[in-house]
Amino acid sequence: MLSSQRVRDLLLHSRGVAMTEFALTLPLFVFLIMGGLEVTNLALIHLRLNHVAESTADNASRVRSQMDESDVEEIFTGAQVEGQSINLENKGRVILSSAQDNNQPGNGRGQMIRWQRCFGGKKTPPAYGREGKGQTDSSLKDGIGRPGRKIAAQPGTAVMFVEVAYDYDPMIFSGIINPREIHYESAFNVRERTELGITNVRGKPVKSC
Repeated sequence: MLSSQRVRDLLLHSRGVAMTEFALTLPLFVFLIMGGLEVTNLALIHLRLNHVAESTADNASRVRSQMDESDVEEIFTGAQVEGQSINLENKGRVILSSAQDNNQPGNGRGQMIRWQRCFGGKKTPPAYGREGKGQTDSSLKDGIGRPGRKIAAQPGTAVMFVEVAYDYDPMIFSGIINPREIHYESAFNVRERTELGITNVRGKPVKSC
């Protein structure tokens, strides 16, 4: 049996206390670091997707005279380069729609999606309808977009409306956090475009949705 003096010596012995405390707090410390990395990665992806949506809509709105399939190809190439670091080409979908006034009389008046093009391997359908929607009716009476934030083009002009959808897979906590879809939208009015349709002068493949 240990003597009372030996017991007191053991109780007063402090060597290894710091190591024990470190061992107890290490899992929590590692968890916090990994959680911080996950949150940072998610925030960066949100920023990148928002920039892709804005720059795609902006680039599409800058095409003057008339949009051509070669212009669409260049615009989507820009989106591909911007989203290369997050594998947007395979995990995302960029939807470019031309919203215009449908020129219908009376109760049929509203917006229409005159043409629409898509890029990316994710098979997400357009949130507000496909090409041709609203052309002969008022199904897009108030415009295109989320409730309270709908965008409508004035007669004789068009709005380049972009949707970006992306499947986010957690970088670290894949077994804890379920994959989620991130969605961004952006819209720009066209600049000095005289023809609002789309051509295919060079016979480029049509990136239909």
